[in-house]
Amino acid sequence: MEVRLAKVCDTGGWLALVEQVRSSFPGLESREAMEEHRETVLAFIARDEAICAVDGDHLVGALLFSKEAEMLCFLAVDADYRRRGIAGQKVEYMLTFLEPGREITVTTYREGAPEGAAARAFYKRLGFTEGKLTEELGSPVQEFRWKRSKGE
Repeated sequence: MEVRLAKVCDTGGWLALVEQVRSSFPGLESREAMEEHRETVLAFIARDEAICAVDGDHLVGALLFSKEAEMLCFLAVDADYRRRGIAGQKVEYMLTFLEPGREITVTTYREGAPEGAAARAFYKRLGFTEGKLTEELGSPVQEFRWKRSKGE
């Protein structure tokens, strides 16, 4: 298993993974939305803000983040590879690109939404705390915040 910055050649595997998990993410319902996601991924790859986990030639994890906004934007792991620590490895790798001592944010489904239960538990285990309630892509979400110390 290798966790690394994504490359343009990873786009096909990335989109295959997103196709598998897209029902868990608002805004990926249509073909047009998937094409927009593809363009977004390419833009993040160009800025070195896309991380993937690869097992052989199979892309099994994807993460998008913003250095400027200090934000984790997208995180997914292949259903057959969950509970192996891959999401945590990707977040740890992401941290190497972000300035220590800054607050990191992520949004996920609000409490009570079944599709967000695992993500909420994961972020809490990492030390994120619940923040403001808001909406993204017409879906009610909650912001989570984590301020890591300079030594983390």
